[in-house]
Amino acid sequence: MAKKSVEARAKKPPKFSTRTVKRCWKCGRKHGYMRQFDICRICFRELASTGQLPGVKRSSW
Repeated sequence: MAKKSVEARAKKPPKFSTRTVKRCWKCGRKHGYMRQFDICRICFRELASTGQLPGVKRSSW
């Protein structure tokens, strides 16, 4: 979990557009972020395995 101050800083509009930090809405992680789902890879895996993400299913072959 990210600190509250770090999350608040990420929500502020940046001085330059390249400084925008995308963070996971669930845990606040910034690395391994998936734009399509707006969450990090760890939370994606948890939610996908429990079937809470619509349109995502585990592959089996």
